Amino acid sequence: MPPKTPKQPGHNRSFLNQETVSPGGSSSSTESPQPGGATASQMAAASDVRVKKEEGEKEEDVGPMDRHSHRFTVRFGKTGKKYVIYCDQPRTVLEAIKSSLNEQYVENKCTDEKLIIQLSEKGTKSIVATHFPCSCVQNDECLIVHCKTEEVEKVPAQRDEIEQNDRYSVFYISREGGENARTKKLFQSSLVKEFDYLCVYAKKGTTVKEALERDGRFVDLQGFKLCEVDKSDEYTVCKQKVDNVDQKKFKICLERRRSDKVQVSNKQPVSVNKAKDESGSAGNAGTMNRRLSEQIQDLIKLMEITLPGDSYQRALELKKENFGKIQQSFSEVHRVRKLLQLGKSVCKLIVQDVCQGTGFVLFDRFILTNAHLLNKRVEGNKLREGTNVYALFNYEEPEPHTDYHTFTAEKTLIDFDLKLGYAILELKPEDQKQNQAAETAKIPPGLLSEFGPPPANGEACLIGHPAGEVKKIDPTCIIEIDNRGQAVGQQLHPYKDKLFVVQSVVEALKQQGIESTLEGGCKADKVVTDNTFMYHGSSGSPVFDVGCRVFGLHTAGYCYGFPEISEKKQSVIEFAQPVLTIFESFVRNLHASGNKELLDRVEKAAEGNSDLQDAIQSVVGLR
Repeated sequence: MPPKTPKQPGHNRSFLNQETVSPGGSSSSTESPQPGGATASQMAAASDVRVKKEEGEKEEDVGPMDRHSHRFTVRFGKTGKKYVIYCDQPRTVLEAIKSSLNEQYVENKCTDEKLIIQLSEKGTKSIVATHFPCSCVQNDECLIVHCKTEEVEKVPAQRDEIEQNDRYSVFYISREGGENARTKKLFQSSLVKEFDYLCVYAKKGTTVKEALERDGRFVDLQGFKLCEVDKSDEYTVCKQKVDNVDQKKFKICLERRRSDKVQVSNKQPVSVNKAKDESGSAGNAGTMNRRLSEQIQDLIKLMEITLPGDSYQRALELKKENFGKIQQSFSEVHRVRKLLQLGKSVCKLIVQDVCQGTGFVLFDRFILTNAHLLNKRVEGNKLREGTNVYALFNYEEPEPHTDYHTFTAEKTLIDFDLKLGYAILELKPEDQKQNQAAETAKIPPGLLSEFGPPPANGEACLIGHPAGEVKKIDPTCIIEIDNRGQAVGQQLHPYKDKLFVVQSVVEALKQQGIESTLEGGCKADKVVTDNTFMYHGSSGSPVFDVGCRVFGLHTAGYCYGFPEISEKKQSVIEFAQPVLTIFESFVRNLHASGNKELLDRVEKAAEGNSDLQDAIQSVVGLR
């Protein structure tokens, strides 16, 4: 006979055991557990519990197995001590943690809205909301509490009464978006993308849309649908009940947004006299007016904005707001310290007598950089005769105080892909040119283990050598796909009254292929865009997110210039290739070449990073 579903007990309390670590590494607890994991005090308390049944029925004694009683552990941070919580009443996981571990909660400077609770130490990394029912936590599960510095979750104003786990459906949302959502903002904070899945719960009978709205970690999503991770051709619409999605894994998919068409009637009239003055020729007024109108119409279609009006002022205000967020994110000492440490792996790259750029250590003696730095100096899979490539590390102070050391690249390339725009070279550790003692000239650790997916938006940071100068850090902001046209318009807005100037710039940008990167373009969802001052000589720079994970390889920008004003070109927008895409291509090429020895080294270097392991598995399968 199946066990009865218990009613919610009355005024029970939870019991806490803290594991204490002895010098020998053993753990001890304050109470001796009984068989099945219960302590003596729990067994005594349980024997006195009575639950009132529905009206007309008698009260009955409830044994220890019928009441809400389970055990789980909590750890603050990845390396903190484990604390055991014996929970004996339905409530949220945060309530259970704070009621038993309030002192530790305060010591770790945690706040409810800036909290991430990881479910389980092993396997797929999933996170739950702070209001996740403790009844849905498995017995002996380990919860890892991560205290963050920005708001991660909007806590619901009203909380429903927590019930037993059979009243809920629990499902998982991937951090990676599905169809039309790969580069869209899906979450309140990009910090959740440090984990594989967001674990979502809802009472049976609730719709999927209501579940995500109440969760607090998602942005306001309209008209979305879900596709199962392993069944990308089957969709669950957001109005479906959650009853049948229990324990399934999904990606969020969005409808393709149709850009609003700008009507000609909304445009401000073009002054023919002004056009004459700027063209330097009187011409025919009607022809000139029509030509200018066509040029502006093309520009508006390209950038999907109207240059005049008050939108520019609003854009400036938004830019200031974003700058404030960037400043806040990358001014925190712990983050700056970590970026400086990771930045030691970044090097200035010199293709002798050709160009300069940036690269960084991938792992061991392998470095990743941009393919276009070597494009004209490569034959097959080797550098042309007479072509030398040098990597300068620790080039952080100007001459004569600089203390860099140099390594020479092997002539044979490890991988080279013009389409994705990357090259992987191997350095010769014995062939060093340096101005310091040999024993200190070591290749820094690689950044492969720090690879992660690109966030849809938010703050970012580049580390590189712009114009071949000393290493620099540039905090910047990711430009979402549907904002790229507007970002281009902002850069050109100062020239809005110089129509021929704007038109010539637009033609130059078109020739460079900017349309492929704007919304609806063939590369729109394949690259990440930003604005940075480091667009000359910084090709090959790693791009970091706020969690200090590398998500992009800075590749290029769309530039224009006025030689009569300045020799320096200006960029309207820059883009980076996602490093996970590059890594998957690298593994695929290695696998196809049969280079098992190097592939084994890559797999070893990827250990501990689930994103890299997923990429390897997608290419070579389980081994």
